[in-house]
Amino acid sequence: MQAIESTDLENKLIALKKRVSLSDSLIVAYSGGVDSALLASVAHQVLGDKSLAVIAKSPSITDIEINKAISLSKTVGFSCHIIKTDEIERPEYKANQPNRCYFCKDTLYQELSKLASKLNYKTVANGTNHDDLGDYRPGIKAASDHGVISPLAEVGLTKTDIRALSRDMNLPTWDKPAQACLASRVPYGTQISSKLLNRIGAAEQVLRDLGFDQLRVRDHNTIARIELPISEFDKLLTPLIKQEITKRLKSLGYKYITIDIEGFRSGSMNE
Repeated sequence: MQAIESTDLENKLIALKKRVSLSDSLIVAYSGGVDSALLASVAHQVLGDKSLAVIAKSPSITDIEINKAISLSKTVGFSCHIIKTDEIERPEYKANQPNRCYFCKDTLYQELSKLASKLNYKTVANGTNHDDLGDYRPGIKAASDHGVISPLAEVGLTKTDIRALSRDMNLPTWDKPAQACLASRVPYGTQISSKLLNRIGAAEQVLRDLGFDQLRVRDHNTIARIELPISEFDKLLTPLIKQEITKRLKSLGYKYITIDIEGFRSGSMNE
């Protein structure tokens, strides 16, 4: 991890706590990832019972990841609430155009706003960080439309900062690989369905069961395009592992199992 001046991190953490304290009560859109886990933890430190982490259960995130997020909340000690979202029922989401993420987040923030009103929480926050502001993320507009705040981004915390702070705070997510929603594995224009997302989730779990951590399985109908760090290609091509992956992914309905020779990279469907 890149070295960061401790005083810079300390100042950003102070600024984050101050920003969070401006909310009398706060709901955090929580996924169990490195960003939202840090925000939920800090919100709990600052606001105590007046903060609530809320995770959305939907086909775009696996049950395994949801269970990990719940387990983390218990380990760290902050409250976690589960809601269900139905973005999969929205025609705009299923159409899977480049602005798909807007409709997913729009659905999420609608539900979080309803929950905040019901439970008398004044503000909803997300885990958007400063790096995200320079990427193509339609969900940021959805946050703006619903008045959702982004404390991490507001105080200038980058992903590297967040990992460093998480490590300092002994959060087990400090080195967790980024986990975008499963719909991000599907080429734009290919319709999204629960069945398709379940297949992708199952395919990625096959690789995790075999000891791979940072990965994507991109779904191209009959083709599974596996992205892994290039340093793990040799392991992937070990005869027994290659045979097991081929057998199990073909059992999910893929005819061809391929490796992307450019290796793992987030957002490759935007290329």
